[in-house]
Amino acid sequence: MTEQYDDDPLFGAALDTLAIRAGHLRTAEGEHGEPLFLTSSYVFANAAEAAARFSGEQSGNVYSRYTNPTVRNFEVRIAALEGAEQAVATSSGMAAILSTCIALLKAGDHVLCSRDVFGTTTVLMEKYLGKFGVQSSFVPVTDLEQWRQALRPETKLLFLETPSNPLCEIADIKKLAALAHAHGALLVVDNCLCTPALQQPLALGADLVVHSATKYLDGQGRCLGGVVCGRSELVNEVLAFIRSAGPTMSAFNAWVFLKGLETLRLRMDAHSVNAMSLALWLQQQPAVEKVFYAGLPDHPGHGLAAEQQRSFGGVLSFRVKGGREQAWRVIDSTRILSLTANLGDAKTTIVHPATTTHGRLSEGQKAASGITENLIRIAVGLEDIEDIKADLKRGLDSL
Repeated sequence: MTEQYDDDPLFGAALDTLAIRAGHLRTAEGEHGEPLFLTSSYVFANAAEAAARFSGEQSGNVYSRYTNPTVRNFEVRIAALEGAEQAVATSSGMAAILSTCIALLKAGDHVLCSRDVFGTTTVLMEKYLGKFGVQSSFVPVTDLEQWRQALRPETKLLFLETPSNPLCEIADIKKLAALAHAHGALLVVDNCLCTPALQQPLALGADLVVHSATKYLDGQGRCLGGVVCGRSELVNEVLAFIRSAGPTMSAFNAWVFLKGLETLRLRMDAHSVNAMSLALWLQQQPAVEKVFYAGLPDHPGHGLAAEQQRSFGGVLSFRVKGGREQAWRVIDSTRILSLTANLGDAKTTIVHPATTTHGRLSEGQKAASGITENLIRIAVGLEDIEDIKADLKRGLDSL
């Protein structure tokens, strides 16, 4: 829980302060840094206390599958940054999405999802949730009328990423929240690409926010993790599923994420500056057909992104002139950029979405989502941006 009161030293504190201070309750040892609790279980004073803890009558630690002080520290801190009542951590970003859907949906329900999401999210909803009677439909993230027309009486949840991965399309969170609530449904926003340092979907009307903590919340590509943030009544349903099913964040990973959060805003600002510089440079390259980055004034979502985000983030994509062969040539010509599907790292990464992150989609799904064979995605890191440009120029000049 993140309720704050006038006697709370962090009451009214800014995001940078919360990112460093929130959630740390010092132990009797008086430690300055957050402690790492590597324990699977906890000892009770007596049988009555054990019974009260297991039944939920008494708060406190029970078993690290669903109660761990280090994980709780991370949950309280990220909830404070997102402006959420509560958060629950998971073993990965996909575990956060799965846990949310399993906890809040049942057979016969319908999920309305933007088609411009991470490819594995599409597979999860279509292939696996579908096996258990939860139907999914996919619509363009920016077309509010198509969202409206695709609603069904059984629609219980709207799900989207904004900015989208990898084309950086921007959804109007306020309007989609209003649409969902008028229909009696929930709006869940994947805030992975912006983080709360750049965007707070709950303040814009969303009911839940999910993250792959693996990405920018960590910031250095070290650990896997996810988190769900929102109202306690909803988050507690997700927590109940995690208690039973066990897609739990490890204490060590939570401790690493706590360190990442301390520099979150500084990193996101730096990622954004570098990405903008690279996007403008790519627009001037003869071998580049089109650049997708919401920070560019000619991007269709630029104005909306400027309204609901502090900055434009570190992910962009571009199409080269040609097809797969030309895209692969650019990728294979780089010597500094890391060829990996991860993003949110201090190291710049480059990937070919059509054959990696979105490779499991059908050709029709790829076409509908704009995942073409000549598309390259870059998650711009924190290196000197001139070195990144020079690394890309080698391949671009060969086309």
